[in-house]
Amino acid sequence: VKFNNCAGNKGVHYETNSLDFKVRADGTMYAAHHLQMPSKQLILVVTAWDPQTLGRWEAIVRLLVPEKSQHNGHKPKGRKAVPGEVLQQQSDTLLPWRQHQSANGLRRQKRDWVIPPINVPENSRGPFPQQLVRIRSDKDKEIHIRYSITGVGADQPPMEVFSIDPVSGRMYVTRPMDREERASYHLRAHAVDMNGNKVENPIDLYIYVIDMNDNRPEFINQVYNGSVDEGSKPGTYVMTVTANDADDSTTANGMVRYRIVTQTPQSPSQNMFTINSETGDIVTVAAGLDREKVQQYIVIVQATDMEGNLNYGLSNTATAIITVTDVNDNPPEFTTSTVSTREVPENRVEVVVANLTVMDRDQPHSPNWNAIYRIISGDPSGHFTIRTDPVTNEGMVTVVKAVDYEMNRAFMLTVMVSNQAPLASGIQMSFQSTAGVTISVTDVNEAPYFPTNHKLIRLEEGVPTGTVLTTFSAVDPDRFMQQAVRYSKLSDPANWLNINATNGQITTAAVLDRESDYIKNNVYEATFLAADNGIPPASGTGTLQIYLIDINDNAPELLPKEAQICEKPNLNVINITAADADIDPNVGPFVFELPSVPSAVRKNWTITRLNGDYAQLSLRIMYLEAGVYDVPIIVTDSGNPPLYNTSVIKVKVCPCDENGDCTTIGAVAAAGLGTGAIIAILICIIILLTMVLLFVVWMKRREKERHTKQLLIDPEDDVRDNILKYDEEGGGEEDQDYDLSQLQQPETMDHVLNKTPGVRRVDERPIGAEPQYPIRPVIPHPGDIGDFINEGLRAADNDPTAPPYDSLLVFDYEGSGSTAGSVSSLNSSSSGDQDYDYLNDWGPRFKKLADMYGGGEED
Repeated sequence: VKFNNCAGNKGVHYETNSLDFKVRADGTMYAAHHLQMPSKQLILVVTAWDPQTLGRWEAIVRLLVPEKSQHNGHKPKGRKAVPGEVLQQQSDTLLPWRQHQSANGLRRQKRDWVIPPINVPENSRGPFPQQLVRIRSDKDKEIHIRYSITGVGADQPPMEVFSIDPVSGRMYVTRPMDREERASYHLRAHAVDMNGNKVENPIDLYIYVIDMNDNRPEFINQVYNGSVDEGSKPGTYVMTVTANDADDSTTANGMVRYRIVTQTPQSPSQNMFTINSETGDIVTVAAGLDREKVQQYIVIVQATDMEGNLNYGLSNTATAIITVTDVNDNPPEFTTSTVSTREVPENRVEVVVANLTVMDRDQPHSPNWNAIYRIISGDPSGHFTIRTDPVTNEGMVTVVKAVDYEMNRAFMLTVMVSNQAPLASGIQMSFQSTAGVTISVTDVNEAPYFPTNHKLIRLEEGVPTGTVLTTFSAVDPDRFMQQAVRYSKLSDPANWLNINATNGQITTAAVLDRESDYIKNNVYEATFLAADNGIPPASGTGTLQIYLIDINDNAPELLPKEAQICEKPNLNVINITAADADIDPNVGPFVFELPSVPSAVRKNWTITRLNGDYAQLSLRIMYLEAGVYDVPIIVTDSGNPPLYNTSVIKVKVCPCDENGDCTTIGAVAAAGLGTGAIIAILICIIILLTMVLLFVVWMKRREKERHTKQLLIDPEDDVRDNILKYDEEGGGEEDQDYDLSQLQQPETMDHVLNKTPGVRRVDERPIGAEPQYPIRPVIPHPGDIGDFINEGLRAADNDPTAPPYDSLLVFDYEGSGSTAGSVSSLNSSSSGDQDYDYLNDWGPRFKKLADMYGGGEED
């Protein structure tokens, strides 16, 4: 028995379901002892199991026994000579347990028989239960034996498919079998006595269900989709269709064969495809597949079992849709071999000059259809390109590099078209895949240009006005047009240059100074414009760069301008240097020296040279009075010729402390202020502070007087309206005579005192004791507001002497009249005696008043 567990078979053990046979480690099966075979065929189950992985594998082994081996044995009475009969008759009896008697009269137990498998056809019509076989033991003559069966189909699901008569040992099948549901059953037969004691060892029974052709072939898919390239040779594989039959594949019932029933369309032949009857592979059988003629075929495939026997087999059909895929077997062709003359203006790009149309019969919008255009001649400089429209597949001749009318007036292009995908094998390019395109260039007015744009010239600074620097001329590219070029300035930041309008000659309009703020890195830059008189006029610009060479035209300046030094000589000195606007070699090393006049300069000061750019100024004498001194110093540069400059440095001489730093008093004294001046400044500050203090005190006193003025009416008389006396503007005592009777004060209080307690007007001053009202809660109840309004309403209705709130109330009386008379008695005099012309001199604020009174009689 050959076995492989894919791991070298290490540790694999073998065993059988019979004690009469064993299997060695190399898979060899052998008889364990001398035995006699009960039939011509013996079926064993060999099991291989791995103790490590606990995996188990089983195989069925059939042993064929020669005829002579059966003659040596003892055939049971009534048993047929040929085992394995499809259906056992009722007279067939199996004696699996046989006993033999030895010569000495002792009985010894023989080995159990192996019962041949029992075959049962599926879909049997009965009647049921139907007897399969009878099992009995030799001991049933001595004792009463009860028979039973166990296993799947008996006492395990599916339950009670098989049954056995416990007395007679007849085994039955109780219902029709279905091989597709279960193909075999493994049962065990048992024989026990009436007490349940085992009389014989259990015997294995194998029942096989015989297949019947009761299932049609079923296709995995009802519709199959495949494809094949057009122009494929005969024998080209297309697709595979598969049908499965649930019947036994080892018999004719499950052997499926395929054939093509119909093909639609039947062009160019009715048999374009064939199918392998066993595998279901569909291949081409004829040439002539052309997608441009037939794009799809529909093939009906039939699958029949019984090895394709249409008379006995069962059949089923499926649809195979075969799509003919496109190959590039049609080269693109121009619809016209010559494209008419097209015009393009010069100096313009991204202009579509012409549209080229092609025809391609391959599948649209595929690599076999998409066109690629190439210019194969007529454009050596690459002025044009051809782009493909992805929708229409047209070629758009586009200008990508500006053309020049003066260089090329026309172009004769030869264009070739091809596809993205290469042509199929054996297909040649068509002569219509090339075309000619004629393009003419139209002349337009081009702008003049400066051949040497960013022209650079070098000269020394300081050249006099009117000096001719250079000729900055432009060229008009329109050679076939008679045009004049005029020049003008476009940018001249310092306004140093002039240009001749006709010939472009540039002259200086001012002295060029390298140290000017308009100079960047010694270069002055100006831009000029050249314009022609074409229609329309065109212009171009050019830049002139002037590199100015430095000359020694700037004297050095002393640095610093101010310094400070101690009144006694010590290590405290002043470091001085110089700054020169020129550049090397017209700068340092510098020469520092003191002038001879006045003589006190050299007497009090001295200069010590440190290097070419620095020197030190220090006191020559032992003591110099504190103060500010102007020390002139002559500084000379190294230019050719050298320039010098006398600069004055202000030196503050002051007393110093032990560290060499000026003291505060010394710094003040050095500033030039005497003791008298300092005292005068302090007195002025004190006077100013005193004036500010007096002003603040006066303002406080005036504010206090304003608040201490008495009221006109005592606040105790009326809590509602009070007249306050702010100022006196009346004319005499009559204005102070007030009739206070008009103020609303009730003459008698009876109507107030007689009122119902708790009800009073809210605008009257209470006379009697105030009623004590209960304290209201912090959050009032919504009904309290309504009670308050109702109380006020009752008080107003029950008081006949009180006027309503909307009546006219007299709050004050200010007398019967004024001796001053009416203000309206004042009027303007129109006599003209008064001169109001001076109002015109008072400014814009009095302009209106001046217009009213200073206008003369006509006003």
